[in-house]
Amino acid sequence: MEANAVETIAGVIQLSVAPVFLLAGIAGMLNVLSVRLGRVVDRARVLETRLVSETHDAHLATLQAETAGLWKRIRLVSWSLRMFVCAALLVCLVIVTLFFGELTGSDLSAAIATLFIFSMTFMILGLVLFLFEVSISTNRVRQGIVEMLEAENADKLDPAN
Repeated sequence: MEANAVETIAGVIQLSVAPVFLLAGIAGMLNVLSVRLGRVVDRARVLETRLVSETHDAHLATLQAETAGLWKRIRLVSWSLRMFVCAALLVCLVIVTLFFGELTGSDLSAAIATLFIFSMTFMILGLVLFLFEVSISTNRVRQGIVEMLEAENADKLDPAN
């Protein structure tokens, strides 16, 4: 292999370092999303078993509402995961295209730019979906706290207690 060819490949490797770091960031997000998905699924399973045995109508309605919210969160996290996986695949294609273009002597800069733009678009969509899921999660926690405080205050005002 010529010295010039080695320098060329070294240059391509240097160019591919940034996308590799991007892949590491995506991997971190995939890890976070996978853990969240697992926790939400576990919580949904617990609530579904409680739904079967619940006889009190008010509790049943609360459990059903919470279960519906959990399934919405599951869908959002699942779609967010899909978006990040697509982004990672496109980043991988950016790296492959960098090397392919250099090895064949082709100008694939338009393809590389297009792949990178689509990758960023999928990342943005994944982050937006993640934002919606976090919003639902925090709103549900806040709603649960408000309901608990209202029930506690109602008990204090009830003269029978």
